[in-house]
Amino acid sequence: MTIPVREFAHRRQALIEQMASESIAILPAAPERTRNRDVHYPFRQDSDFQYLTGFEEADAVLVLIPGREHGESVLFCRERDPEKERWDGFLVGPEGAVERYGFDDAFPIDDIDEILPGMIEGKSRVYYSMGLDAQFDAHVMEWINVIRSKVRSGAQPPGEFIALEHFLHDMRLYKSAAEIKVMEQAARISAEAHCRAMQICRPGMFEYQLEAELVHGFMRHGSRAPAYPSIVGGGDNACILHYIDNNQPLKDGDLVLIDAGCELENYASDITRTFPVNGKFSPEQKAIYEIVLASQAAAIDAVRPGNHWNQPHEAAVKVLCQGLIDLGILKGTLDEVLETESYKSYYMHRTGHWLGMDVHDVGDYKVGGAWRVLEPGMVLTVEPGLYISPNAEEVDPRWRGIGIRIEDDVTVTRDGCRVLTDGVPKTVEAIEALMAGA
Repeated sequence: MTIPVREFAHRRQALIEQMASESIAILPAAPERTRNRDVHYPFRQDSDFQYLTGFEEADAVLVLIPGREHGESVLFCRERDPEKERWDGFLVGPEGAVERYGFDDAFPIDDIDEILPGMIEGKSRVYYSMGLDAQFDAHVMEWINVIRSKVRSGAQPPGEFIALEHFLHDMRLYKSAAEIKVMEQAARISAEAHCRAMQICRPGMFEYQLEAELVHGFMRHGSRAPAYPSIVGGGDNACILHYIDNNQPLKDGDLVLIDAGCELENYASDITRTFPVNGKFSPEQKAIYEIVLASQAAAIDAVRPGNHWNQPHEAAVKVLCQGLIDLGILKGTLDEVLETESYKSYYMHRTGHWLGMDVHDVGDYKVGGAWRVLEPGMVLTVEPGLYISPNAEEVDPRWRGIGIRIEDDVTVTRDGCRVLTDGVPKTVEAIEALMAGA
């Protein structure tokens, strides 16, 4: 693992320092989920749990207790079991959790019903996110009820439940140097896969064949899975924002939009490129593409410390609107188009989102009702697009069915920003040259 164990310990301590005295935090690992019958989905750890522990097993619970004499950071996990490990693989066990992951204390998960109520008793506040997992919610209430049943003997149940996300998600928004390093590697892997997809693309191929090339590229370099279902949309399918069927043939003369990124060590990358199936943009495709590319450049230029979250979006929208006015697709002045939001027929989403352990990562976009100010360590996507539906009767037929999005991963630096995903060409000339040289 690239991120050192001491960083996870530092995160836990930083969270403990934000907790109230006489409180306790409870955070469960992700459960194993059944795919069908006795087959499970590949296990993926809960992002919050992973962020605080680095621990990759299910059936585990993290407990944080400020001021606890025998250690503030406690893990409940499965015990070592040679017979089970013969079938399913190595288990860390409580002793290994302390030795390898730096927890102050650890107990078998089978003992949690006996131990955890005693840890909760006497605490005035419980940090726990009720409502995310109904089954675990029931366990928490069972522990609380055990304490309530002993009130006449002097037991003191907690009087307040507080969601943990407010503190934790603000921490996750700011990426450390180690996190950026992992995300850079994820970006390189994804960029190479996108380049390879451009190089092998030919009319007559199916969308899923390009998807297969992406997955091959991800896994060949150490990623175990895409960060989200890959979008490979040819022709009209590029105008469907969340198209994931990926089962249609790629036609000569069409564009293909690929939105795909790998996950590496639980961190996501997220890249979109749009290119011609036959390797050559038509004049109409090129005209729309150049507008989207210019809008992305304007948005990236607005990613810098001191600017607020919405400024890149505002910059992109102005360029997109002026470009559509110049082509005659939108009518009126720039101010009129911005005021009426008539552009939303062709650009209906935001220009980006936070990126990290989740592809749409955590973190507030507004603070105190105002757009959040960008700061070093934040990572976001910049992804303007234009989507002219094949059924857009108000538009000249030559523009219909053109869907284009260009997306990069960008980290805010001290004096501006840095694009992590610039390993994939995105100018018309560079794309055509790459495809022609394949």
